[in-house]
Amino acid sequence: MTGLSITRRGFCAGLVAASVARPAWANADPLTAQKASVQLAPDGYGATQVWSYDGTIPGPVLRYRQGDRLTQKLVNQLDVPTSVHWHGIRIDNAMDGVAGLTQEAVPPGGTFDYDFVLPDAGTYWYHAHTNSMEQVARGLSGALIVEEPAPLDVDRDEVLVLDDWLLDPETGDFAEPFAHPMMMSHGGRTGNLVGVNGRYDFRLTAQKGDRLRLRLINAANARIFSLRLQGMDAWTVALDGMPLHAPEAVDSEITLAPAQRVDLIVDITADEGAPAGLLMWMQDDSWQALVEVAVSGRSARTTRPAPAALPPNQAMDLPDLSQARSLELVMEGGAMAGMDSATYQGEQLDFRALIDRGQFWALSGQAGRSDTPFADLSRGDVLRVKLTNRTAFPHGMHLHGMHFRQVRADGTFGPLRDTILSIPNEPLEIAFTADNPGKWLFHCHMLAHAASGMTTWINVA
Repeated sequence: MTGLSITRRGFCAGLVAASVARPAWANADPLTAQKASVQLAPDGYGATQVWSYDGTIPGPVLRYRQGDRLTQKLVNQLDVPTSVHWHGIRIDNAMDGVAGLTQEAVPPGGTFDYDFVLPDAGTYWYHAHTNSMEQVARGLSGALIVEEPAPLDVDRDEVLVLDDWLLDPETGDFAEPFAHPMMMSHGGRTGNLVGVNGRYDFRLTAQKGDRLRLRLINAANARIFSLRLQGMDAWTVALDGMPLHAPEAVDSEITLAPAQRVDLIVDITADEGAPAGLLMWMQDDSWQALVEVAVSGRSARTTRPAPAALPPNQAMDLPDLSQARSLELVMEGGAMAGMDSATYQGEQLDFRALIDRGQFWALSGQAGRSDTPFADLSRGDVLRVKLTNRTAFPHGMHLHGMHFRQVRADGTFGPLRDTILSIPNEPLEIAFTADNPGKWLFHCHMLAHAASGMTTWINVA
């Protein structure tokens, strides 16, 4: 993969798609995993051959209301098995979509009926969970929006799926192989084209004084987005679908690791013709527009008060640490750090032997998912996990089926999340109440890392 380069500032430009106007009731149409041709690259390149849901990148936005039942048939028209994970939703384990753990992968030509209640309002997403490193990179993901019972006082609700794609600059098709050892052992598969809602060149329009809800979803395989807002005042109202106790004014950069989401309420303050939008930090230490907002006209003369907090979801109580069980999850391996050995498929192997088997990473001495869980819990148990990152790279650790809170050094708790960014050599601790029975995956959402060792699971009896 050396020598790969694309013009127009590394093929990166800003965009955003138009407002989604889907009804807030169940989608009766099947969700079809299929091959399609999509114009991802700029003019002059041909269409990219992708894997998609219903022929679009990203897949269709699925909109429901809190408490609705999602009934969605997956139809697999690919020539490989696949499955769908409903990321961040606290649902029945049999519906979690993890091939080999909660269901069998859906074979080519097969179907699977997903059927579950949506207990929490918020911004979620769905994506393939069979060979997800490749299938998500090829395009198998989409937004899942669960709306609050009462509409918010905003002028528009915008879903922004941030992603990147690694394309061959000669053809515009995906660069291969997907399981490239350099990517697997380093930061993961990072693209050379960045976009939102499947496009690199779309501009959002607004008026000065408009109040928007921006739902940001990081669907990239490995890219950590560092973002700034321009020409608007903003408040964070939810993280990973879960409402904050009170809105927090955005006065610094927003960091969005793979699989994380952030809900913002923004007031457009830029005058007509003035720059506004969402900026992305570039590796040359500059900021580039990821989402450009073209401001035209004015919708209000007076400043609105700060937004109210979103209504809380169920089961948002703080965990009781007085009876908590404590464990440590140690992240090891990768380039520039390595590890002495780890267990893989029941065999203790040194680092060279692990590399020969495509395993570059381990969690607490285990490479890949084992037959026994990292933690075996009873329903209602509180688990406190120290995350120790001994690698040279950050990792976005995602827990299926439940949300957790960071336990800060002063003993206070952070907001509920389902994915948290672990930085090398920085102490990090999380805690949660095991309130959802089943087998729940716990893995790095830099998907190349998960595919090459950084995957474990937790059992809740």
